[in-house]
Amino acid sequence: MYQSKIVPGEVAGPAPESMTPGDLRTSRQFTIFTVEGETFAVSLDEVKEIIRMPDVVRVPLAPESLEGLTNLRGTVLPIVNTRSLFGSEPVAPDDATRVVILDHGQPIGIVVDRVVSVVTIETSRIEDAASVETSVRSELLRGVIKDQGELGLVMILDSGRLIEQEFEALALARSEASDIGATANAGVPHSEASDTAQDEIQLVSFEVAGQEYALPIHSVREIVQLPENVTRVPRAAPSVMGVISLRDRLLPVVCLRRLFGLPAAERADHNRVAVVSIGDGGLIVGVVLDRVNEVLRVRRGGIDAMPPMLAENADLSEFSAICRLDGGKRLVSILSAEAMFDRRAIEGALESAIEAAGGETMAISATSHARAAGGTGEEEQFVVFRLMDEEFGVDIAAVQEIVRVPEDLAKVPRTEDYIRGVMNLRGAVIPLIDQRARFNLPALDDNDRQRIVVFTMGGVQTGFIVDSVSEVMRIRRDLIKPAPEISDRQRRMIRRVANLPEARRMILLLDAEQMLATAVPAAEAA
Repeated sequence: MYQSKIVPGEVAGPAPESMTPGDLRTSRQFTIFTVEGETFAVSLDEVKEIIRMPDVVRVPLAPESLEGLTNLRGTVLPIVNTRSLFGSEPVAPDDATRVVILDHGQPIGIVVDRVVSVVTIETSRIEDAASVETSVRSELLRGVIKDQGELGLVMILDSGRLIEQEFEALALARSEASDIGATANAGVPHSEASDTAQDEIQLVSFEVAGQEYALPIHSVREIVQLPENVTRVPRAAPSVMGVISLRDRLLPVVCLRRLFGLPAAERADHNRVAVVSIGDGGLIVGVVLDRVNEVLRVRRGGIDAMPPMLAENADLSEFSAICRLDGGKRLVSILSAEAMFDRRAIEGALESAIEAAGGETMAISATSHARAAGGTGEEEQFVVFRLMDEEFGVDIAAVQEIVRVPEDLAKVPRTEDYIRGVMNLRGAVIPLIDQRARFNLPALDDNDRQRIVVFTMGGVQTGFIVDSVSEVMRIRRDLIKPAPEISDRQRRMIRRVANLPEARRMILLLDAEQMLATAVPAAEAA
């Protein structure tokens, strides 16, 4: 989605071989570009390369001039709109738009209307900017080049000062790089478990053919979108749709509709795959669900064993218990991951897929199984949700549960605009933060996809309203990088970025502790 495309022939190169040492002492090289009809130059020494305008991931709490973040061959790159830096109205990019990648301690890209050329200028032709009337303040210029052919006056930008004037955190980042790196990789502290929490169980609830079911959260490794292509497996059980590739691992995929003997349904955007662990042997299965509803925290007293008459039926062995919610009006069947699947059928489907793909896939699969069995310390698990078009993640350890937005919220007078009110969550009154409003994003009409992500840290519960919850996923630590520091508020809230180039995704990782720290003081009035 956001992968940059390098423009052939536009990578900044060294000085021409024909130049003599004397020429180097008396001349300098510049990249010349235009912005809103004005002509500017930056020293070629600052320019790493020039690319076309990439797709970007928008960053909340950042200055308006920040277009967003993009992936440049594994590096998370901030993209800045130069027109906004100059106080002009931004325009939509076109075929001539380019991004000049500058090196200012960390790479940063500036959007320009057009790149004109790379030129060599005699130092005698460079004049002091203070002596010339220009449209840009002289302290932001290193000089001007006069009589540059048809270009006329060319202003030499002090790009470092221009950017740092808008993004103070960039300067701070260079002076505190080591401290910030340590902070960014620090784990989120776990809150102490209370007696109440020990009396509860967490469930992931979902729908299949209009009926609600749930799995214990400890059985669900992650929840991902159903990919377009599922590879069929010869001689597989009828319930096995096939296999998919999930981070270099073959994952057998089982359709619950087929498993339960329910009518088939067309693929939909809300379909999800729950990655479920079966037993202690490291076997993992993808379970296709119609839609994921929420993460429930239920008192054990509200869970009943299957009625003996039904439990004796071998065909219902996968149903381990019944959960009573809303005073018994809502019944959720709790499934047993161990009893749901025929282990031999799943292993047979996996072996058939490996045989069909050849030895290379077998080697990859074996390595992945070993990694899954002993390498969990190399991954972190996140709840991923959406706000507008962007994805955000929070450490799953900080998430208590995920629930629907109630129809009626109790409003609290004299509170911040982003506090939507309070809700009763099993006897506890918790404040609700509208995360769109918290990030200064446009408001969204209430809809069925919205969810409340409930955080608990230090005994404090707070609910954050998000557009939708996408999935629960594990991300390798080597794909998690410190976020470019653009503003102080963004610096505290968004410390890391998960850069997933193969999936063409970039997920902004939020610091749950900072989210609560900034929300709770205003919410205490509740």
